Amino acid sequence: MVELVEDLRSVIFPGYFGPSELTAETLRFHAGAALDRILHGLQEQVRRGLCATCAQKAPEACGACAEQARVIAETFITRLPEVRRLLGTDVEAAYAGDPALTNPDEAIFCYPGILAVTSQRLAHELQVLGVPLIPRMITEHAHSLTGIDIHPGARIGEGFFIDHGTGVVIGETTIIGRNVRLYQGVTLGAKSFPLDEHGNPIKGVDRHPIVEDDVTIYSNATILGRITLGRGATIGGNVWLTQSVPAGAMVTQHSQWTATQIHGAYSPSWSSWMI
Repeated sequence: MVELVEDLRSVIFPGYFGPSELTAETLRFHAGAALDRILHGLQEQVRRGLCATCAQKAPEACGACAEQARVIAETFITRLPEVRRLLGTDVEAAYAGDPALTNPDEAIFCYPGILAVTSQRLAHELQVLGVPLIPRMITEHAHSLTGIDIHPGARIGEGFFIDHGTGVVIGETTIIGRNVRLYQGVTLGAKSFPLDEHGNPIKGVDRHPIVEDDVTIYSNATILGRITLGRGATIGGNVWLTQSVPAGAMVTQHSQWTATQIHGAYSPSWSSWMI
């Protein structure tokens, strides 16, 4: 899967990864050869993932996995132009949002946020197609390289920029709008999750934040639960937030909750909004 992801990066960013001496004449050949490897390699890996899952539930159903894997791999290939478009907007957002970048090439070559988001966008397409195991393998490999942990289930809009990036965590059901910027150490996580009658977590519950367009979240902010950060909001560094924020608001440590302890419980209220 690591080799397949590298092939995918060479197709999405030709000349940056894979063969570097590409010309207009050789680009078509390079892309075609790489896509052929990706198609066949991905089909086999998806088949193995499907078989590993269905063998536990209905071993006799495993015979259909090969055909299902073929359809998934072919559908995934058709989604690559859109993934490439989205990643182009991510690179543009990095260049526009970081004065330390001398050119967009530097973001593609050097920025861990671009690497992590590339893997997540690829993994997300496989997640949407119902592929088990493989999407998480892709994002966890990127996590090990960058320190950025983005679940493949997260839905991320265009123009997404993670600056520095180390320690960022984005949970499975997070929804991120357009032109959102995060800094290092930001957590978009779950506050709690419901349990079934046996005490086991109920899967698939929406439990992570919704971040609307044009939101900026500064370093080490912790945003928990199914809350909404309104369009254009700014969340300051080291903020702990478990309540929704209106559009255009600025939340800092000075505008955080003030807590009055009542009968052993805390009754929070906003001390102020900085707009």
